Amino acid sequence: MTIFISDYALLIYGILILVISGDILVRGSVSLARYFKISTLIVGVTVVSFGTSAPELIVSINAALTGHQEIAIGNVVGSNISNIALVLALTAIILPIAVAKNSVRIDWPVMMFSGILLYLMSHDGRIEQYEGIIFIIILVLYILFIIHKGKKERKHAPEFKKPQYNIFLSLSFVIVSIIGMYYGSTFLIDGASGIATNWGVSERVISVTVIAFGTSVPELSTSVIAAIKKESDISVGNILGSNIFNVFAILGITASIKDVTVSSKILTNDILWMLASFILLLIFMFVPKKYKITRAGGVILLVFYIIFIYTSFS
Repeated sequence: MTIFISDYALLIYGILILVISGDILVRGSVSLARYFKISTLIVGVTVVSFGTSAPELIVSINAALTGHQEIAIGNVVGSNISNIALVLALTAIILPIAVAKNSVRIDWPVMMFSGILLYLMSHDGRIEQYEGIIFIIILVLYILFIIHKGKKERKHAPEFKKPQYNIFLSLSFVIVSIIGMYYGSTFLIDGASGIATNWGVSERVISVTVIAFGTSVPELSTSVIAAIKKESDISVGNILGSNIFNVFAILGITASIKDVTVSSKILTNDILWMLASFILLLIFMFVPKKYKITRAGGVILLVFYIIFIYTSFS
């Protein structure tokens, strides 16, 4: 009974730390964007995305090294689904999200490509070391492209607002928030895993639902807070960038350390749900309003997520 209660306490502590860290991360990132005179979209798909993907990275590497292969990949696939069908859905329900053209023209195709490539590379039942290295190379090329494009856009960009904080404080906010997310996610995952284990749920189901939700809380807190602050580029850019990082960085780094085994259930079920969520997102970035995810789109995405969770446990 004591352990059960402590699991719930860890869950609550983790969520509180992640929400606070998400607010600090948005403040620091937006200030950095203004200081260096680059768009918040670029910051969203690089600094913020990597920061909010840190929990997935820690979980997947630890899982692979300790022999929990289904958690290593299930965490990434489930997190990508929850990022879109839960995080963006709830964000859009709270406040409809404007979508930057770059997100549609560049980031979504790269995200979809990452999902398809993951599906194809998983067909032999494992992601091998050389495939992990390929993922990392693609990620580096993507980041270099984004930075180059951001520099070109800066020449034609309108005058940027003054940064809210100086460079030292802005960087401190980002660093402190990432550290907070690491510990907050650790608390949340430990608590959620303990609760799920007591319920007698399989490791795969835990990874694509409970743990994936836990590692997506940073994206949830960051995106909701960004939407409320009307920094929609951070909100959408963070999600797309985070999903790209999840596949190319997290699975890339994890597989380059140790081959990742992919179960048939993850390949034939969970990855297909992930690809379906990507396609749904593209539709709702155009329907019913172009370059805007409406509340109606958010509701449908949320229903999609609820169905995914229900079928996972059934």
